[in-house]
Amino acid sequence: MSSQSPPVLPITNQQQPPAAAASQPPLPPHALRAFLNNITESVRNGFAQRRPFSELIDRSAFSKPESISEATTRIRKNYSYFRINYLTAISVILAFSLLSHPFSLLLLLGLLCSWLFLYLFRASDQPLVLFGRTYSDRETLGILIALSVFVVFLTSVGSVIISALLVGVGIVCAHGAFRVPEDLFLDDVPENANTGFLSSFLGSAASNVVSSAAPLVAAARV
Repeated sequence: MSSQSPPVLPITNQQQPPAAAASQPPLPPHALRAFLNNITESVRNGFAQRRPFSELIDRSAFSKPESISEATTRIRKNYSYFRINYLTAISVILAFSLLSHPFSLLLLLGLLCSWLFLYLFRASDQPLVLFGRTYSDRETLGILIALSVFVVFLTSVGSVIISALLVGVGIVCAHGAFRVPEDLFLDDVPENANTGFLSSFLGSAASNVVSSAAPLVAAARV
């Protein structure tokens, strides 16, 4: 009597689901280049609004203010008209101060590169691995914040930046207080120019940079 063979079950080749890392698109190689191009375009558009240098140093337009209130009014009006020139002067002073302190400049550039390549433009499927240990995004963010506090407040970087900004703001305030704004065409100044010192220009520049970087950073963090 022959024994009955067990039934043969059908075998289907089931494809393994792709890895989670494969489902996440990598960061485009041109992301950093596009980010830098957007920053360059924003700065270029800002420089296009600067006033002629001859108006800035017109000797016939300088006089001593009669009171503090008049000096304050002059500073406000001159900033509304010369704000791009003032920001350029402060940037030049800051750049010269950093160039005269190479160690502080290297620390600042290293901190900036750390934020860009270790957090902002690092794909989420590529965890940070240092000395054989894997760090999560929260740990990486905490390390970068602690590193920023150390570089800015516990090294010479903070003192160099603050001293350069104080010198630049002092020069701008001195020029604005002694420059008579009566001959300036203040009607051409945008209404949001009087919202505060550095706020209008920096706010628009920062919004342009953030808006340009948002999709790039989102692609890296998804």
